[in-house]
Amino acid sequence: MTQPPPLPPQDPHPHPQNAQPQGPPPLPAQGQPSPTPHVPSASDRARQHVTEQTRTYPCGSCGAPLTFSPERQDLSCGACGRAYPIELDPAAVIVKHDLQTAMSELAAGSVGLASVGGDEHEVLCQSCGGRTIFNGSLTATRCPYCATPIQRDDVQNSPERFALDAIVPLHVGEPQARESIEKWINSRWFAPREFKKYRTLGSFTSVYLSYYSYDADTTTSYHGQRGDTYTVVVGSGENRHTETRIRWRPASGVVRNNIRDLPELSNTGMDGSRIRDLEPWPIQAAVPYTPEFVAGHLSRTYDRDPQDVFSRNARPRIDDQIDFSIRRDIGGDHQRIGNKNTAYGMLQFMYLLLPMWLLTVNYDGKPFQVFVNGLTGEVQGDRPWSKVKIAAAVIAGIVVACVLAYLIWGRQ
Repeated sequence: MTQPPPLPPQDPHPHPQNAQPQGPPPLPAQGQPSPTPHVPSASDRARQHVTEQTRTYPCGSCGAPLTFSPERQDLSCGACGRAYPIELDPAAVIVKHDLQTAMSELAAGSVGLASVGGDEHEVLCQSCGGRTIFNGSLTATRCPYCATPIQRDDVQNSPERFALDAIVPLHVGEPQARESIEKWINSRWFAPREFKKYRTLGSFTSVYLSYYSYDADTTTSYHGQRGDTYTVVVGSGENRHTETRIRWRPASGVVRNNIRDLPELSNTGMDGSRIRDLEPWPIQAAVPYTPEFVAGHLSRTYDRDPQDVFSRNARPRIDDQIDFSIRRDIGGDHQRIGNKNTAYGMLQFMYLLLPMWLLTVNYDGKPFQVFVNGLTGEVQGDRPWSKVKIAAAVIAGIVVACVLAYLIWGRQ
């Protein structure tokens, strides 16, 4: 799988522009080790607002909002330049859940998706006093009045929903994402001119979408047929010729598949086929979830539960892999799978966030989505077709064909 680009070196002791000199530290007592100075980390800056059940990150130097920097992999202040490293708990591990057990626990609480799905949630910004609306499964956004990053703690910490297990942090910053989008759009020759003005027509933002990553161990017994091609000479005289035929014989056996880190989107309202084209995702690069990675970026919780996503999306892909293994096991030139029986020895999942940049352009009353992989910069998406440009190209082709025909045949 594609690995995220290496992180640039970070200064472990950032120096804010407006920091006040503190003078030399006191000398330690004789025989005592020198104390290690405390470097403020990103977690030090989290401010939880109990009344609103939200979280913000004010800068310790100037009070301006901090945002997660994809290039630096820290919380950075755009006003004074101070940076706070994100420190992961070395004891934290990513836990994977047995799918059947997890769904049974969810059902035991009589919990559905209505706790988030579709409702508006209004919170009071603790920086400017403006009111921010969280729609549907949105869990992290910016205040529309002062741009302060705000996160909803009541969703991620809710006992009525699965908690986040992991996150793959965003690595592609806005300049690189815009450059990738520009190249992609400019290479679409038949896109309308208005679509190429996406900077004024569309919305371009970074977003973490919710995924489930599945692990499965399967054992499949099958019955089918193996086909081997052979040639025979038939007929006589002028009708003598060679025919290719297939000799079929029964085949059966058992195949085992070990699927790991199969990612499936759990959000609705997205072009799933285009997003799938962004794969492979480096799930192995995931780290235990910490909210600092989301500061300043949109984030959505899941819209569909892991059983629903597995049944509709993951299982058909696993079945395809099983069929591939069966055909390889049968061998020969052709294979027929008559019936198969699959048993799951293990079926686990983890709930994680994966990063991307999303461009949405409304053109001719229809939204078009373009996605940028937040780790590699790869672009996948849809765009409208310009009827004018297509017509012009057709006319130009006819004119060229007529000219060529005249040059070839008109002089004879």
